[in-house]
Amino acid sequence: MPQVAVEGFAWMDGQVMPLAEARVSLATHALHYGTGCFEGIRAYYNQSEDELYVLKMAEHYQRMAHSCRILRINPGLTPEEMGQATLDLLRQANLKTDLYIRPLAYKAGLGLGLGLTGVADAFAIYCVPLGHYHTAERPLRCCISSWIRPDDNALPVRAKVTGAYINSCLASDDAKINGFDEAILLTADGHVSEGASCNLFMVKRGRLVTPPVTDAILEGITRNTVIELARDLGYAVEERKIDRTELYTADELFLTGTAVEIRAVGEVDHRPIGDGAEGPITRHIRETYEAAARGRDARYRSWVTPVFASMPAAANS
Repeated sequence: MPQVAVEGFAWMDGQVMPLAEARVSLATHALHYGTGCFEGIRAYYNQSEDELYVLKMAEHYQRMAHSCRILRINPGLTPEEMGQATLDLLRQANLKTDLYIRPLAYKAGLGLGLGLTGVADAFAIYCVPLGHYHTAERPLRCCISSWIRPDDNALPVRAKVTGAYINSCLASDDAKINGFDEAILLTADGHVSEGASCNLFMVKRGRLVTPPVTDAILEGITRNTVIELARDLGYAVEERKIDRTELYTADELFLTGTAVEIRAVGEVDHRPIGDGAEGPITRHIRETYEAAARGRDARYRSWVTPVFASMPAAANS
């Protein structure tokens, strides 16, 4: 993944500022205990229209509201107000390129005590330019991680909790040290769950198969988008448990997520998937998704929110 530069912008305490100026105290509760939740949202620049489109913004902020509820965080804004703050940030930043948007709701109290109730909350957003998370030149090389996905009774896997991502960091770091691009984690009972920070789809005999939401996965916005898109394109989609060795014999395999987008997997544990190249179904879904994300497919214009065209008349004059 490319390193994020500080030449971005932040929305904090109702104000837009350079990202480097958005700071919190060293004593912040969330820094010590991982008591925050976040989203990752993409905005894509359509050069021919000179427009920036935010992909699935409402869905991301609905999920963030659910994460906040689980962590007893009151961000002080409704999902709709979070969306408006995002548009305000992007308009003032005026960055006409592909962007990654990171909203963060967190426990901002400065005390050392454990717990959630009674600790002050805060909400902020930042945006930075970001291209592809993984290189688009070749399919990914993946491995099954020795780290397992936490059970929902240990960590709330349905919420994007900051502290829970130590699991993802450990798995991803091990994979990269061993020469792979991405890790695939199993559940406690040995079934396929997801990538370190992305969902997984397997293609077998023309049918898409993906683990169910009860197998410790994050209920991905891109995952749901791919399911809808695949069915629109005429592909059957099945949500069921997947055994590790099924991955080795898949016709195609791909990962999905806001950051990773849709990326083909060419091998797992040194075993090629299909012929090791991006498969035709993966390519069909990826190309349709990419067109929709940039507002180029009229069928899916409801998925994207234009940033500049939706500016208030006075600000746009």
